[in-house]
Amino acid sequence: MIDEFAKEYLHNDLRGIREQLLRKLDGLSEYDVRRPLTATGTNLLGLIKHLSLSESRYFGEIFDRPFPEPLPRWDDLAARGFDMWATQDESREEIVRRYRRVWEHSDATIEALAIDSAGYVPWWPRPNVKLFNIMVHVVSETNRHAGHADILREQLDGSTGAHAQLADSQSEAEFWEARCAVIEEAARGAAGVHDGAESGL
Repeated sequence: MIDEFAKEYLHNDLRGIREQLLRKLDGLSEYDVRRPLTATGTNLLGLIKHLSLSESRYFGEIFDRPFPEPLPRWDDLAARGFDMWATQDESREEIVRRYRRVWEHSDATIEALAIDSAGYVPWWPRPNVKLFNIMVHVVSETNRHAGHADILREQLDGSTGAHAQLADSQSEAEFWEARCAVIEEAARGAAGVHDGAESGL
């Protein structure tokens, strides 16, 4: 009983966060979904592309149910990092459609297997796993990248929340400006910063 509850609980979490991630692309230009927004090049469309590859592996070859489309080998060092950004020739629609196909494949694996079904992750220090381990791992990784996506989207246009709603009302902008001023004051106080100089340094 608890096994089925745990499996369905994790699966529902995964379904929900996948959809939230895709909504972070809504209303953005081709440039904004692709452009690097951190020093390491993190970008919204790249997060989707990366999660497609990661999830397809974890719910595919790990359980001897390979995703039916070509994937780079996990141990191909030359290919590392190329899943984190979209080339000029890869369309947003293509990347999103692939992610949805991965979902279908993953969901079929999750539904077909018991939560204690055995899998093997060759790149993990303890490679012998159960479906439970992989579900927890993929939910955690997807949530982690959803957090990245939240921050990137807010950087781009102030949009926040699960539905990427724009924070465009004057009253909301004023609220957040005042909140940031309070947070800045607290940070300066904690660091002993007064009038632009740190005390005691």
